[in-house]
Amino acid sequence: MGLFVEQVKEWQVISIQAHEIKLTENRRADKELREARSKLRELEKALRRKNKALAEAAALLILREKFNALWDNSEEG
Repeated sequence: MGLFVEQVKEWQVISIQAHEIKLTENRRADKELREARSKLRELEKALRRKNKALAEAAALLILREKFNALWDNSEEG
């Protein structure tokens, strides 16, 4: 019992189609991964910027409290 040429050709076509489907899926997954990484970089950049702004606001608040404390002490004395 051997293989017929038609069977081999049919298997070849099926194999090529399966490979093309997998290749398309891989390309789609790669694109989604690139987009996700890009979005992550954007979010991390925004987070760093907001952390810097928050630190600056906290520093200004502390300075204002110290200034007010000094001003109150100078008025009492």
